[in-house]
Amino acid sequence: MKKNLIVGQSGGPTAVINGSLCGVIREGKRQSDSIGHLYGMINGIEGFLNGHVLDIKTEISETELNLIHTTPGAYLGSCRYKLPEDFNDPVYKALFQKFEEYDIGYFFYIGGNDSMDTVSKLSRYASQIGSDIRFIGIPKTIDNDLIHTDHTPGFGSAAKYVASTVREIAVDASVYDNKKSVTIVEIMGRHAGWLTAASALARKFKGDNPVLIYLPETTFDPDAFIEKVRQNLETVSNLIVCISEGINDGKGTFICELSSEVGVDTFGHKMLTGSGKYLENLVKEKLGVKVRSVELNVSQRCSSSMLSKTDLDEAEEAGAFAVLKALEGQTGKMITFIRTENEPYTIACSTADVNDICNQEKAVPLSWITENGCDVTDEFISYARPLIQGQVDVPMEDGLPRFAYRS
Repeated sequence: MKKNLIVGQSGGPTAVINGSLCGVIREGKRQSDSIGHLYGMINGIEGFLNGHVLDIKTEISETELNLIHTTPGAYLGSCRYKLPEDFNDPVYKALFQKFEEYDIGYFFYIGGNDSMDTVSKLSRYASQIGSDIRFIGIPKTIDNDLIHTDHTPGFGSAAKYVASTVREIAVDASVYDNKKSVTIVEIMGRHAGWLTAASALARKFKGDNPVLIYLPETTFDPDAFIEKVRQNLETVSNLIVCISEGINDGKGTFICELSSEVGVDTFGHKMLTGSGKYLENLVKEKLGVKVRSVELNVSQRCSSSMLSKTDLDEAEEAGAFAVLKALEGQTGKMITFIRTENEPYTIACSTADVNDICNQEKAVPLSWITENGCDVTDEFISYARPLIQGQVDVPMEDGLPRFAYRS
């Protein structure tokens, strides 16, 4: 007897998270001999608990699906809901009663580290109670910090946006050559600096802006930073500096905490912002030059104008591959990418135990960061450049991108 499929999205969205959703839906439809109904969780596992479910086969047409493919954000809606550690908590029994109500046999969750924690807990609880539901995680994060995979869907497009925007900022800053200036660009990245490192792709030649790049993997010393800025202003009139929001003193204090109180989210993560503004004021005070800070913020993850075709294609491939692996009987797994060649760039999809992945973070290798801690090496450039390749034709209407909206 055919079982049904359910898919959800969780955590911060990306420009290609809906590509993975489309991969699940399209492969689910192709496997109609084995899969019955296709359902979507509205606002992730939290919405599902509250009975918010969408019947994909009846509510999403092929025309709508094509629009969803290039729509940023999470079409099904997202959540930041942490399942309890204690499997005796009644939420697990409630969830599995709902799975039974919808006759679910295949569960797919598109998200980052915390979402993989959800997949891990559900698959372990299923094993404990003898449920045959298959749980598969599909990676998504612009932070690129999931282990056991070469990279994550979402990173390539965000990296392309960062590199393009930093190049535009550098061109804008260079129009006045008679007065020294500093522009500090704050980029997302709590503990892993992959996205900030991608700003190096903006350079057109050796020594081009951004001249200084600071990642959270290394200790940040404000005094050493000021000295570096001072030195480089002697040869570069309009200096661009890129920093991760999570730059820190190496002892647990984020630089943004030096100027403001920092709150926490539902997972206990500090909500970081303000590092760029702090350093802007520091440069102004210490060096007295014209300085501004730019916080790229959510634009990094929601820009359809800078979609990487490589990223979007891989996101969809990951979704389709997840369905095939579930049908083979795999559960408690996350889809991974294995880079088989760098030139020409090729990858293969695989799976890894989600229990080994969740609650771990992949940092930029220290060997890919220069010894002085304010730049990245050519090894990083070789790794990242293939991921930003290719253009995507986003449907347009009245001169603006046409997106899919759930009514």
